[in-house]
Amino acid sequence: MRSSLLDHAERSVEPGSFQLQNDRMLKVDLRGTGGFFFAKQGSMVAYQGDVDFAYEGSGGLGKMFKKAFTGEGMSLMKVSGSGDVFLAQEADQVFVLHLEDEGVTVNGANVLAFESSLTWDINRVEGASMLSGGLFNTTFTGTGALAVTAFGTPVVLDVDVPTFVDMQAAVLWSTSLQSSIRKTAKLAAAIGRGSGEAYQLALSGQGIVVVQASEGHPPPAQK
Repeated sequence: MRSSLLDHAERSVEPGSFQLQNDRMLKVDLRGTGGFFFAKQGSMVAYQGDVDFAYEGSGGLGKMFKKAFTGEGMSLMKVSGSGDVFLAQEADQVFVLHLEDEGVTVNGANVLAFESSLTWDINRVEGASMLSGGLFNTTFTGTGALAVTAFGTPVVLDVDVPTFVDMQAAVLWSTSLQSSIRKTAKLAAAIGRGSGEAYQLALSGQGIVVVQASEGHPPPAQK
């Protein structure tokens, strides 16, 4: 058989590593992961070998209550066994971060998978309220790999001056940054791309923020 399709053959990866099969698919070799890792429920597109998928909920009772209250958090599955696992999320772009005894705050909707060595929790952005949509995000700390997605090619901004980001477009930012909510002068002002532009995520300090080129996937059409 001859086809340009065959140029996309499976890539070899190191045991235990999170590596990109391509820019929209993650490959994880379970060997060397400590036997398991966590992934967004429903993100598996293929696997080879003896692999088990167990529903993990929101990551514990405390996080379950936080998720119920905030709407943030992730429906997780614990992936264990031996073999290769391929993950994707609606053909979004996938990026792998390797944390080295450090922390990062991520929009829960953008989390694809992470190593069990990372500690995570749901936290509220300072100054967020029910009126501003809450804005709770997930903080990861420690050493390990974290795979995130972006709907639309993102930009990485250095935050060396006060920076303001649409709340739905913010993918992740450094935990070293101070975050708060900024309200535009006029409630009806439409300065961004969607309907929530009256409030923005305000960041200051020294660090980075990753901004995707959209406010996320549009909701499914009502039947």
